[in-house]
Amino acid sequence: MTETPLDEIRRPRRYMSPHRLGVSLLFLMNGFYMGSWAPKIPVFAEKLGLSEGELGLMILVFGVGSILAMPLTGIFNARYGSTKVGKAAALMFLPMLILLTLSNAIWLAACVLFLFGGLMASMDVSMNANTVAVEKVEHRAIMSSCHAFWSLGGLLGAGMGGYLIETIGPLGHAVFATLLAGLFLAVGFPRLVEDTPTGEQKSQKIRLPMTPLPWLIGVVALFSMIPEGAIMDWSALYLRNERGVDIALAGFGFAAFQLSMTTMRFAGDLVRDRLGGVKTMRICAVLSVTGLLLAGLAPSTPLIILGFAIAGLGISNMVPIAFSAAGNLPGMAPGIGLSVTTTLGYSGILVAPSLIGFLAEHTGFSPIFTGLSLLHVIVFLLAPLMAYADRDRVG
Repeated sequence: MTETPLDEIRRPRRYMSPHRLGVSLLFLMNGFYMGSWAPKIPVFAEKLGLSEGELGLMILVFGVGSILAMPLTGIFNARYGSTKVGKAAALMFLPMLILLTLSNAIWLAACVLFLFGGLMASMDVSMNANTVAVEKVEHRAIMSSCHAFWSLGGLLGAGMGGYLIETIGPLGHAVFATLLAGLFLAVGFPRLVEDTPTGEQKSQKIRLPMTPLPWLIGVVALFSMIPEGAIMDWSALYLRNERGVDIALAGFGFAAFQLSMTTMRFAGDLVRDRLGGVKTMRICAVLSVTGLLLAGLAPSTPLIILGFAIAGLGISNMVPIAFSAAGNLPGMAPGIGLSVTTTLGYSGILVAPSLIGFLAEHTGFSPIFTGLSLLHVIVFLLAPLMAYADRDRVG
């Protein structure tokens, strides 16, 4: 009897196939670079003499570059394939930390930061599209673990960045990070799955989707990522200013969130393979709503930190499932659906936290975190759309 893809899912297999290793290393490199940039920001601002407001504008330039690059990358992926576009974006991304370190004029730094954001986003769209291609070839979910490698890279870059800047200087740190990132790419590039479009796919007219489906999945990604950005940017300030937590402990909320999210992402593919995209998304939504309500309403610091940890468990697999669904929409090139979803989703991290900060000045953060749980109620209601995430395994 002929074996079906579902039979293949149940068979034991190597956890880290060559294709999976290749795309995982792209995620690791991208996350490592973003983590390496974080401890450089104060040095960057001091060198250029930037005020907090001017630094905010510079970071906005990064966000604008990211958002503009995502739909363009979707078009390039549909025309040339995510492997070629991803490799090109990664190679151009590689010298960015050195260029940022060497920039000694505000206008030049702004141009480099715009490119830094754009190439980061271009790599992001391409490596997510390549992950969808690997899922189709191997008939199993790998998107969550790839995002876990991104988180792991971010932790590695941020963790070692401050020490290296202090010991070997900003330029030495940039050179070291570039060499290590180049090693990730050298190992990963030969192992990437090739997904060059066929002649028929190349001849299709490429345009923004006119059907609501990719936009609705983009809304799921957006609503999933807004609370993530809020916890990332505001959890420490919330614990310090509103809950009176000592400054040495104020970062524990985000640390608990990040640790639980990264850990659960490594387990998320197995959960999705067993339960399917719809049920997994619903469980994630319930966990995140519970965690956000606990973080916003709990009377004690340990319960608040526990709430952030539970929210991390829930949020961990929301975006990976949404990205898999967007990359498997019928009649649509994966790059196009993913570009819509990533553009909407990442705007939740790049833009929404600023609005949340403005609102918190008038309401405080407790009602903010409580109210954000409503976004994941909507995610729960839209969970049936995540059935498309399972097409990579069964068809």
